[in-house]
Amino acid sequence: MLVVVAPLRAEPKHAIAMHGAPALAPDFTHFEYANPDAPKGGRITIGLEGSFDSLNPFIITGLPARGLRDAVFGDNVFESLLARGETEPFTLYGLLAKTVEVPDDRSWVEFQLDARATFSDGTPLTVDDVIFSLETLRKDGRYNHRKYYSEVVKIEKVPPRGVRMIFANGENRELPLILGLMPVLPKHRYDNGRFNKSTLEPPLGSGPYRVVSVDPGATLVFEKNPDYWAKDLPARRGFYNFDEIRIVYFRNRNSLFEAFKKGLIDFFLEDSPSRWATNYDFPAIEAGDVVRETVETGLPKPMFAFVFNTRRPIFKDIRVRRALIKLLDFTWINKSFYHGLVRRTNSYFEGSELASTGHPAEAAEKALLAPYVSGIPKAILDGTWRAPDGDGSGRDRKLLREAAKDLAAAGWRINGGAMRHAKTGAPFAFEIMVNSKLGEQVKIALEYQKNLRPLGIKATVRSVDDVQYQRRIDHFDFDMVPFTWFASLSPGNEQIHRFGSASADQPTSFNKAGIQNAGVDAMIAALLAARERGPFVSAIRALDRLLLTGAYAVPLYHIPAQWLARWKRVSRPEKSSLYGVRIQTWWATQ
Repeated sequence: MLVVVAPLRAEPKHAIAMHGAPALAPDFTHFEYANPDAPKGGRITIGLEGSFDSLNPFIITGLPARGLRDAVFGDNVFESLLARGETEPFTLYGLLAKTVEVPDDRSWVEFQLDARATFSDGTPLTVDDVIFSLETLRKDGRYNHRKYYSEVVKIEKVPPRGVRMIFANGENRELPLILGLMPVLPKHRYDNGRFNKSTLEPPLGSGPYRVVSVDPGATLVFEKNPDYWAKDLPARRGFYNFDEIRIVYFRNRNSLFEAFKKGLIDFFLEDSPSRWATNYDFPAIEAGDVVRETVETGLPKPMFAFVFNTRRPIFKDIRVRRALIKLLDFTWINKSFYHGLVRRTNSYFEGSELASTGHPAEAAEKALLAPYVSGIPKAILDGTWRAPDGDGSGRDRKLLREAAKDLAAAGWRINGGAMRHAKTGAPFAFEIMVNSKLGEQVKIALEYQKNLRPLGIKATVRSVDDVQYQRRIDHFDFDMVPFTWFASLSPGNEQIHRFGSASADQPTSFNKAGIQNAGVDAMIAALLAARERGPFVSAIRALDRLLLTGAYAVPLYHIPAQWLARWKRVSRPEKSSLYGVRIQTWWATQ
């Protein structure tokens, strides 16, 4: 339903923050992680692993190319109503929309468009394009678009160039920001019934680049639009400095690295500790033409772990899970496989203010945790808990004794060299399922299998292909599986999908452990209801403590920072955003 209404009396804002106030004033000139004086011109060549067969990144059909709308490489073609300020947890500033307005209860959001905004073919961007985008994406877009945009129950045009999106209620306080990140599509281009079809036709958007060359599955070339409408906007000053962006796809990671060594691509983001430690001795490094950098980020580190499927009887007892957590010898794994370069993960929000480790529970947290505090170990409550670790021998006797004691309390005994249930005589045996293409996972699983043997525990490592692996984890058909939960500085509704009781039996949910815990549900509700950053952080730390208390996974490791190698012909600002590497702020030096 479309309604035209009068403007609101309240004053619109230049930005919106999830909690608290935006850090930058209305007269800010540029984001501090961009160089407003960056040289313009030149070319950057980006290497990626894989392939592509579509230039439509918004639908589930096809394998879309990177770079059309991309956090790391930039919104080169498609732009959103607002732009993320990446030195803040979750704050958005004006882009296509010059102002944004929400009521205190966040039951609606209103955007007033910048009159200068145009698509790259010169066509003005209008409210009709915004409405078309919302309606199209919630009908034919990706699942996340359909889910969130369907929460808009009414759309109103608001003079002079505004659109108000009204929700059924204000329970989802993140929704105004999610809508601020909605891409805006040109109605005159896509209102032809073909939007939901995969295509290699060059797309049209309002962004700084146009696609000028496509070699399907192999190469994509972007050319700078000299008439880009937002080049002097504060949210874009110092961004998109190259005249040309070339994205080249490679079959695998090794061939991508070899291309980098030869100078065929301009940078390489390293994800292998072994390669970072041993393979950077090629001539360009020695000549000083390639520099290696460690780029710090402010994001929580991913929780990479062996996840217990608590739906399985063998893992129902928390004492069993706590025993198995004690049997991973991380020190040996780090020393033997990773040159000591990785770090043990001790929190679901590691390395950020959201982590409970290193922070004793304060009054606000204690109030939230009061109904559940009796089950929380003291070390987790006071922030000193760290994942148990071996002595590097693979057979730490102290931890073996502690684990055997936990297992005995749960009814398991060593009998004839095998761990068996004291009543039934059933052997303690389970399967660790790993993806055959991910060699690192296989290697760690086999080592963990060795760590378990001294207590007579039989863990079978089963390596399966991509298709079978995805199908089985989607339907919780596993005993234990390596899995990674990624986190932002502003966790929101996705926590229900990851850890909430309602998602425990929903196929494809990220609640791989099968968590059904009233305390966890209460903390998720508290973080979603928080209006200020302080109460929000308290709720997240409380959630972290309950997840650690539940012993739902064996924490593994994380890379402590981004490892970047780049040819000196491209450069970047001294200051990074909280997200680390952002190619859209780089420039050519020669």
